[in-house]
Amino acid sequence: MVDPQLLKTQLDAVCKNLRLRGFEFQQETYLELESKRKTLQEETEHLQQQRNSLSKSIGQKKAQGEDVGAIMAKVGTINQTLKSQQETLEQLQQELHTLLSQVPNVLDPSVPEGKDEEDNTLVSTWGEKPSFDFTPLEHDVLGENLMQMDFKLASKLSGSRFVVLHHDIARLHRALCQFMLNTHIDKHQYQEIYVPALVKRDCFFGTGQLPKFDEDFFDIKGDFDLSLISTAEVPVTNIAKNTLFQSEQLPLRFVAHTPCFRSEAGSYGRDTRGMIRQHQFDKVELIHFCTPEHSKQEHERLLNNAQAILKELNLAHQVVCLCSGDTGFSAAKTFDIEVWLPGQNAYREISSCSNCESFQARRLKARFREPGSKNSQLIHTLNGSGLAVGRTLVAILENYQDENQRIFIPEALQSYMGGKTHIEPIKEHVKWHV
Repeated sequence: MVDPQLLKTQLDAVCKNLRLRGFEFQQETYLELESKRKTLQEETEHLQQQRNSLSKSIGQKKAQGEDVGAIMAKVGTINQTLKSQQETLEQLQQELHTLLSQVPNVLDPSVPEGKDEEDNTLVSTWGEKPSFDFTPLEHDVLGENLMQMDFKLASKLSGSRFVVLHHDIARLHRALCQFMLNTHIDKHQYQEIYVPALVKRDCFFGTGQLPKFDEDFFDIKGDFDLSLISTAEVPVTNIAKNTLFQSEQLPLRFVAHTPCFRSEAGSYGRDTRGMIRQHQFDKVELIHFCTPEHSKQEHERLLNNAQAILKELNLAHQVVCLCSGDTGFSAAKTFDIEVWLPGQNAYREISSCSNCESFQARRLKARFREPGSKNSQLIHTLNGSGLAVGRTLVAILENYQDENQRIFIPEALQSYMGGKTHIEPIKEHVKWHV
């Protein structure tokens, strides 16, 4: 959540910053609620002091044998007033909390201004796009021609936006998961963590997906207050909830491989073919917890580690800095990595690396303390895909195809594929549907 102190001391600047996102803060409503809360808080504290003083005098007067009936009656009246005021104060605080929970993070000053993805700023490019003496095919055509990617069978099982992978493409998908995990653990010193794919609803609030993106989740029916995760960011970041770290414990860097589930409620008509935008997909996620002073450094590290996977696979890609209108709700700043897909003749997002600064930590009450200090501070949280497994598979199929629609397996993955160097059409195929 946005720092309440910023709203009290720099409200106009915060509102101006939020407008860059296209978000109009309800300034008058906030000021009215905050004024009422402050006045009532002061009145309540004054009455509490008065009650405490009277209560203290009751004991003194009793010791002197004096009548304390009138004082006790006054204390009783104050208690009734306090009870009523406390209920009103709690209601005001809840209204403020509801209002502020819908406010996105304040953007870092370095974020470029813009309305949408067309205004994102190119930061860097890496690698050479492959050249073909034939027209490269898209991944779904290649997968189906290889008879190892089946969307009709998935539709039979689950409906649209699902896929069944089998034979070498299924193995390549698994190989990518292992390769990503091993690279981040062995080369980048991440701590592997395995987390539930079902979490309580308040976990989504902690990372900022709720209340805004409620319709994006798949909820479990019955007596369970659980939802399927949309990203490992949700369970892993929530590990820090209500936790006080010592500064010497930070930074912490986690890597987690999980299935992810998204309803894609806001993507009607987009990427209806293929594996780019599905209801279920796998992702290897990177999560950092750090102190504010190392936040920008950790963001660069996160970005570099995610890019390293594409470099190992020799996949051309570019990095863009998201503009103000395209930056996600919880992020102060985001870099997207976009991989080149020759079948689509376009760069497509394969990772978003975001610095949320203290926004999520404030919701989660995740703090740290310096040695010898009595005071604690909010940690900074960062997250990014390292990488989206399905989209990496898509990139390999499209970049490593030949004129015979075989797929060359990148050298970095061949040991995970039993030494195979190519994926070819399978000779026998069971027809699971007509």
